[in-house]
Amino acid sequence: MPARASNLNKHGGAVQVSRDLVVGSVILVRSKRGVQVSARIVAQLRASGRVSTYGIEFIEQDDKANNFWGISFPSNAN
Repeated sequence: MPARASNLNKHGGAVQVSRDLVVGSVILVRSKRGVQVSARIVAQLRASGRVSTYGIEFIEQDDKANNFWGISFPSNAN
């Protein structure tokens, strides 16, 4: 199903979808570039009309997940 992503980070982000999802469930997310990763629903952030926003975290923290959004994030090193 189509979704809109926001609040992107190296470990996940927020997705807006037009159906209810269960917190704790695992979903498969696919980027526009065709990259697929498994993610866990960690929280329902908002619900407005027919659109709900959920926080997701990637299950695997591998290269595929680290590059899922197609953008670079700053490292945690000082």
